[in-house]
Amino acid sequence: MGNWLLPESLADILPAEARRIEELRRSLLDLYRTYGFELVAPPLVEYIDSLLSGTGTDLNLHTCKLVDQLSGRTLGVRADMTPQVTRIDAHLLNRAGVTRLCYCGPVLHARPAGLLSSRELLQIGAELYGHAGVEADLQILQLALESVRLAGVRTPRLDLCHPGLVRAILDADPAAAGHADAIYAALGEKNVPGLMQLSATVQGVRPDTWAALRRLPELYGGAEVLAQARQALPGLPGVTAALDALATVLDALQDVDASVDLADVQGGYAYHSGVTFAIYAEGWHDALVRGGRYDDVSRAFGRARPATGFSMDLRKLAAGLPPAEPSRAVRAPWGREPALVLAVQQLRAGGEVVVQALPGHEQDQDEFVCDRELVLQDGVWTLRAL
Repeated sequence: MGNWLLPESLADILPAEARRIEELRRSLLDLYRTYGFELVAPPLVEYIDSLLSGTGTDLNLHTCKLVDQLSGRTLGVRADMTPQVTRIDAHLLNRAGVTRLCYCGPVLHARPAGLLSSRELLQIGAELYGHAGVEADLQILQLALESVRLAGVRTPRLDLCHPGLVRAILDADPAAAGHADAIYAALGEKNVPGLMQLSATVQGVRPDTWAALRRLPELYGGAEVLAQARQALPGLPGVTAALDALATVLDALQDVDASVDLADVQGGYAYHSGVTFAIYAEGWHDALVRGGRYDDVSRAFGRARPATGFSMDLRKLAAGLPPAEPSRAVRAPWGREPALVLAVQQLRAGGEVVVQALPGHEQDQDEFVCDRELVLQDGVWTLRAL
C-alpha cells in the first residue's frame, strides 16, 4: 500500500476546488451576518456525553470515539455541529431573547452516509434560538434557500416533513413503538413491501396502525397531500398538529417550489421536533440542505429553548457545480528592484493575484491562468495583456 493512499471515503481537495469552497464559505458567512447571525466556532472534539446529549442514537453511530489521555474519559470527534451550537446558546451565552448563531467547520463521520458520500464534511449552517413561532421557521427557510441560490443552484426544490406525525402514530400503539427503528428505516426508503413484511412478522400491532404507516410513502406532493392525509391518517392530536404546522409553512411559501413528503423521516439525526425540510436540486444525488425545528435538544444542557436551523456540506455543494476553473493572474518577473516591488505590492493591494516567476521557471505556471504580465516599458512597470 502506497503512502499516498487515503482511507476509504476520504479525499484530498485540489487547488481550484479548494479555492471555490473557501469562496463559498466566505460568501455564505457574510450572507448570514447580514441577517444578524453571529459566528461561533466550537471545538472539533468534546466529551462524548456532552457531544451526544439529547440527540438520540443515530448521531452516536456516526461519531468517532477516542480516549482522552489527560482525563481518561471518552471523547467524540463531532459528526454534527448543531448540538454544539445548541450547548453554546443554552449554557454559555445564556441570553433571554432571540439568538442567531452561524458556524462552519469540519465534521467526521464514522461511516459514510451513502454510497457516494464522504466521511469528512465541511459543515456550514445557521441556528435560531428563543422563538417558537412560525416566523423563526420561515426566516431559516428563507436563509437556506438564499444560500443555495447564492452558490449558483438555479432551481432548488423544497421538501417539507414533520417527524411528530409518525411519532404520534407510533406512540398511540405501544407494540409498534417497540419496532420504531425498523419502521423509520422502511419509511425513509419508501419501502412499502418492507412495511408489509414487518406487519406479517411483528405481533400485537393494530391493523389501523399498519394501514396508516403504509399510506405515508404515498403521501407526497403539493398542498393537496395535507387534505389527503387528514382523510387517510388517524385523527390523533399529534397528527393533526403536525399537519396544521405544515399547512402554515406551506401557505407562506407560495413563491417557492415546495412540496410535502410525509415519509421523509430518515434525514438528520432524529432530534427534530417540528417541521423539517430538505432542499434538492438537479445535479446532486441527495439533499443539499437539511434542517428544521428541534426544541428538545437544549433541555439536556439545563435550559430548554425553542430552536430551528439548517446545515449543509460545502464540499458536496461545490462538487455539483460546474468544474472550478483556475484563477486569473498577473505574471511578473522575479526581482527586488524598488520600482518592481512597489508595482507588485500595488497590484496585490488592489486584489490582483501576482505570480513572480522564480529564475529558471518562467514558463512553469500550471496553477494559474496568467492573462497579463508586468513588463518594464520606458522605465515604468506596466501591465500588458497576454
